[in-house]
Amino acid sequence: MNRILWIDRDNLLMCCESGIIGQDLERQLRLQGFTSGHEPDSYEFSSLGGWVATRASGMKKNTYGNIEDLMVRVRMVTGRTEDSVITLERGSLVPRVSCGPDFDHMILGSEGTLGVITEVVMKIRPLPRVVKYGSVVFPNFQNGVHALREIAKERCQPASIRLMDNEQFQLGQALRPESGWIKMILQSLKQMYITGIKGFQWDQICVATLLMEGNVATDVTVQERKIYSIVEKYGGVPAGETNGERGYMLTFVIGYIRDLALEFNVLAESFETSVSWNRTLSLCRNVKSRVARDCEAHGIRKYFISCRVTQTYDAGCCVYFYMAFKYTDLENPVETYEAIEYAAREEILASGGSLSHHHGIGKLRAPFYSESVGQAGVSLYRATKAHLDPHNIFGARNIDVMYKAKL
Repeated sequence: MNRILWIDRDNLLMCCESGIIGQDLERQLRLQGFTSGHEPDSYEFSSLGGWVATRASGMKKNTYGNIEDLMVRVRMVTGRTEDSVITLERGSLVPRVSCGPDFDHMILGSEGTLGVITEVVMKIRPLPRVVKYGSVVFPNFQNGVHALREIAKERCQPASIRLMDNEQFQLGQALRPESGWIKMILQSLKQMYITGIKGFQWDQICVATLLMEGNVATDVTVQERKIYSIVEKYGGVPAGETNGERGYMLTFVIGYIRDLALEFNVLAESFETSVSWNRTLSLCRNVKSRVARDCEAHGIRKYFISCRVTQTYDAGCCVYFYMAFKYTDLENPVETYEAIEYAAREEILASGGSLSHHHGIGKLRAPFYSESVGQAGVSLYRATKAHLDPHNIFGARNIDVMYKAKL
């Protein structure tokens, strides 16, 4: 279940079995001169079917779109064992249809509760000829958010633009490889310029990383100039390609840092949301404050909470939170983490955020599902579940923990 079945070069489509892992899919496409453009943080381990089942989002969605934009057709085997045909699949292979409700969107985000996704047709693009990284240092997180908002408003977003807060910036600095004395001197001079001449405070600085892609170098240059002209209005200072590439690649390392932290009795995890621009800053403040209070209430003296803006849209953005704490003195660290994240999720919803931007609901966030979609939404989901999986074969208990099996 991990093969590319065909590639249509004329229509820029490919058909693939759902079990293929992201990095394997991308490697095979690149050999043919193509890319899916879908690059989630987890693409080293996650599958194409998993992307569809969770409504995934990739780091380069500004250029290529989210999974719902890339998917053209999907095949799912349902639990209707009494029917002669048990698959759900749209008949035509065309760019768009107007044929009533789009049932593909019942499969997207279904999290394994309605059936098994077996095959996906999705868009592909020729590999970009020009790839350029960049980075920007802002005096504070607020200025960075305002800059990203204007970049989105002016529709000049690069393939990827991510803004990390000061806590995450400090973590990134701690993870830098040890340099020789010449590089250390140059780094000291750069730091002196930022803090001494520009007047930035080291405990307020935040950094944005950029990834620009295109087929013509001049187009990328024009986009870069537009971005940096906006950045300048908010006090941002270009910080170079090397820092941009390092910051972009750090995303793929975070999972390994989390696993390494366990060796030192540190429990770390991430959670995310989407929020409108006018509530982004208050949501970030509220959630970080709530996590700090709850850590202290649980007797946790050493903890870490940071956030970053990872996706930008006309109407808002996606915000990631990273939390870690020392669990040596805790009787049940996992229960403590779940309690703290539950409270953080309450704060997110109270601050105008969504239940999830792309991680999905699963079991951890299922108690909030009815609040997010309303009773009519829950009833519609249950009716769909009852029809497509009447015997509850796919009883994963994701999304709706109250769904009762008919067995």
